[in-house]
Amino acid sequence: MREKITSEIIRLAPNEATYKDCGVCITPTLINFFFGNNGSGKSTIGKTIKVDSGVTWRTGKSVSDYTIHVYNQDYITANLSSYHNLPGVFTVNEVNAEIQRKVEEKYAEKKAAADAFKTATDEKKKKQDALDQAFATFQTECWDNTTDIRNAFRSTQTGKMQKRSFAEEVLLRSESAKEHDVDALKRLYDVAYSADAKRYAEFTTIPDSTVLDTLAGRAILGEIIVSSADTPFAQFVKAINATTWVQQGHSQFHGAVNGKCPYCQQDLPATFEEDIRACFDAQYQESVNALGGFYESYKNAANTLFAPLQRTPSELYPGIDLTPYTDKLAAIKGVISANLQAIAEKKNDPSKVVTIEDVAPMLDELSAIIEGFNKLIRENNAVLDEKPRKQAECKTAVWEHIAFMLADEVSRYKASKAALEREMSTLTATIAAQRSAEADIAREITELNKGYINTSATIDSVNMLLRDSGFQGFSIREKPDTPNVYEVIRPDGTIAENLSEGERNFIAFLYFYHQIKGSESADGGQKEKIVVIDDPVSSMDSSALFIVSALVREMIEVCANNAIGGNPVASGRYIKQIFILTHNAYFHREITYNRVRDYQFVNFYLITKVDNRSGIRICVKKNPDVLTEEINYNPVQNSYAALWEEYRDVTTPIPLMNVIRRILEYYFLQLCGYDGATLRQRILKDNKDKFIKRDESGKEDYTQYQMASAMLSYINANSVGINDGINFVDDCVDIEQTKETFKMVFALMNQEQHYEMMMGSN
Repeated sequence: MREKITSEIIRLAPNEATYKDCGVCITPTLINFFFGNNGSGKSTIGKTIKVDSGVTWRTGKSVSDYTIHVYNQDYITANLSSYHNLPGVFTVNEVNAEIQRKVEEKYAEKKAAADAFKTATDEKKKKQDALDQAFATFQTECWDNTTDIRNAFRSTQTGKMQKRSFAEEVLLRSESAKEHDVDALKRLYDVAYSADAKRYAEFTTIPDSTVLDTLAGRAILGEIIVSSADTPFAQFVKAINATTWVQQGHSQFHGAVNGKCPYCQQDLPATFEEDIRACFDAQYQESVNALGGFYESYKNAANTLFAPLQRTPSELYPGIDLTPYTDKLAAIKGVISANLQAIAEKKNDPSKVVTIEDVAPMLDELSAIIEGFNKLIRENNAVLDEKPRKQAECKTAVWEHIAFMLADEVSRYKASKAALEREMSTLTATIAAQRSAEADIAREITELNKGYINTSATIDSVNMLLRDSGFQGFSIREKPDTPNVYEVIRPDGTIAENLSEGERNFIAFLYFYHQIKGSESADGGQKEKIVVIDDPVSSMDSSALFIVSALVREMIEVCANNAIGGNPVASGRYIKQIFILTHNAYFHREITYNRVRDYQFVNFYLITKVDNRSGIRICVKKNPDVLTEEINYNPVQNSYAALWEEYRDVTTPIPLMNVIRRILEYYFLQLCGYDGATLRQRILKDNKDKFIKRDESGKEDYTQYQMASAMLSYINANSVGINDGINFVDDCVDIEQTKETFKMVFALMNQEQHYEMMMGSN
């Protein structure tokens, strides 16, 4: 039996999560091809070799004896820092041990400075994030706690109606924070910012509230007014206290009694008129006249006082409620009326003593009401006289009050901000120091590298390769006055500012290829190389894929020289072992052409993933011609069979449904030539009843019909290959029922024999 040739890595046991506890272990040879779908665990192989974890080297060797070159996404990211500024690609022609030692020391120093820089930068970002969050919280607090006042004074906040701008203004006003009377502010605001505001007339004021209470002659109200005559008749009238009654009766009936008494109808004495006149002397008449004069004076003074108070302005200031004014005026009017009634009673009976109520206290109260009204009116009119200035005054006062309201929030934010800024200031100094240190070290490394770096030769080689391959997509040139930085030039001479992902990957691979080639011209002092290539043609167009395939085949030939000599295709033995991983069937076929026969130094592996666990299977089988020997087989040619193997092994719903859909699509659409619509018509419409089960009561169960519908729902009528997409299916799906439904699809399409064959295949 032929044995596989062992190489530098003799055993590989991936130990990442996807392979953990799976017992995966491979024994690679010189050339190793791995094929598997995206997400199956291919990249783990390259990472395992790169970090030297789970790797067993041949006796006497270790990772330090080789240069490990891994082409993957990490490599692309590291070597293409931007779309048009590319790091220098160089070949070491002569290794100066002293320079190399110093460079390694400087790189260690640079890494330490970079780590310190990153740590400080990350910490500063955290502090900045905390500061941003503190300000965001402050904004929300300011906004939420001032809803009412913002709505009441909107015109004072023009340009500050967003949370951020509002909070910024609060901070600016915080030093002049002051409490204001909100009602007074609202009155000022309503006039200063109103287009309809106007002047209003003031209420009539009361010149002298004591005018009625201090009126001359008031004392007579307390006097008893009677006659002082000495006639017997006068003494009789006085004795019976009938002076007023007699005077009133005489005034009423004088001249109309015809000599008779109006009360008893008896004849009056001849001297009656003389006796009457004698009852009322001059002093009595003077007092009665004075009483009448006081009544008229009081009435006139009251009318003079009261008349203007009853005439309010024709248009009232909107903020005035007349109710207290009219109520007080009515009360005053009532008191004056009562006073006039008392004086009138005194007139009718001069001998009667009366008192009247003082009006001054009520007039003072009314004056206060009037002054309150007029104060509002004067404020309104004053604002209209200086509207622009009053608007500014109102705006300032509103913001002062808002800042006063938010004093606690401002205080908390400023304290937090100050603490964070102090910490950030310290970190900024650290960052600057580490950046300076890193730059100084970088300059030192550059000076050291000048002794052995030559990038121009590499770029020339890349461009020559592109030209010789007939590639016309772009070329590369050194950026003027910027050593080791390159530009990608389009066929029309323009600089490519934006590269596609495929172009980036292509350029990175060309650099990778020339790094590998560098060891061919070495003087023997360089380390031998182990090469790992992980999905190099991702997103590339056909022309780039063709070139990459050719370069990979060349590297394979170099590696093959370690097993067979005299290779006319490629010289050298500097690639001691190579691992190539891909999901691209075309690329895989291109690079593996005629390699199946090289059993002793070529391995084929198929990577699969079932139930979130990755597995690796070496692709060998019995030689039909020599049964004691094994031969390689290419898994890409048997990918359809691999799907059936996955189908038989899978035990969870989601992977199971994914495999089923891929089998149906590949077999019925690609091999049998059905289109998706026809397939769905045959299964879901023509044979719908076959999937519907009924119990003894006649109740219908649509479970299997729904399963069949899910299996066919993502069938692509235009598919040209096996679909790797994973589609959702409920985790509660019954596995056995799902497989039964899958089998029914083949039976209903008259393909049951094919189903049985694939299920029985090994």
